[in-house]
Amino acid sequence: MDEATHGAHEGEALHHHHAHAARSRHDGGHHLLQVEGLSVAFRMYEEDAPFLRARQREVEVIHDLSVSVHVGEVVAVVGASGSGKTLVADSVLGLFEPNARVTGRVWFDGEERDAAGLAALRGRGVSLVPQSVAHLDPLMRVGRQVEGVPRPGETAEARARRRRALFARYGLGEEVADLYPFELSGGMARRVLLCCALMDEPRLVVADEPTPGLDLELAVRALADLRAFADEGGGVLLITHDIELALRVADRVAVFRDGTVVEETSTASFASPELLRHPFSRELWHALPEHGMRLPGEEGAAHA
Repeated sequence: MDEATHGAHEGEALHHHHAHAARSRHDGGHHLLQVEGLSVAFRMYEEDAPFLRARQREVEVIHDLSVSVHVGEVVAVVGASGSGKTLVADSVLGLFEPNARVTGRVWFDGEERDAAGLAALRGRGVSLVPQSVAHLDPLMRVGRQVEGVPRPGETAEARARRRRALFARYGLGEEVADLYPFELSGGMARRVLLCCALMDEPRLVVADEPTPGLDLELAVRALADLRAFADEGGGVLLITHDIELALRVADRVAVFRDGTVVEETSTASFASPELLRHPFSRELWHALPEHGMRLPGEEGAAHA
């Protein structure tokens, strides 16, 4: 990377394919996370051909995608459910299916990482808040799940102290540690997942659709926890289909369509469609309740 800018950015100056928010800054002279030219394709067999004669073909799901996260900010990747956004999270975490072909470049904290380097960061700099509470082991008490296994040189008591501090911070009573996942409310389960992600003090949290099934109050609270993590010096890559919630908490929005980011801009740009560069971004603006809720694709929706 050829990062030369340090400290806060001014206004909406474009840099590395995106405009900056008021708090965007390059601590150390680089982004916390930078993804450039990411493409993900899968080798598949022809569905309609006879089994023994089916040929392999390659289906590209992510195409030439770029996105970045600065220290202290939440960046929301916003797109329709089922559009492939989760593959962005998987790529950042170094999670690749055997039939996947992945190209592009990823930097974390100024250092370029290959697939093995990204995998090594999981739990050691980058953590995931998964989409489903089914990631919790139904047969293990949640306190033990959050604490996990001590690392070399770390004691079980140190892990327990860290877990107790996280529970207190996110409003989980100590009695919750003795519960099984099925005994948790939806909001409690989401906070337990966040505690799991924060247990090893990551610098970046990747949150993949962290609010499904929550009512508005609980969803706002869950995102406020991610906002607090960023405000304390971390970074958050938020994968979501909910543009309304994203605008509540994010500093910047990466608009995802047709397998790529078509625009990465400050949330402040959603104050007016004239500030948005891409037609689909303007369609999303018109789809917001306060702007008439015209769905993307409806006649006239893309026109300011």
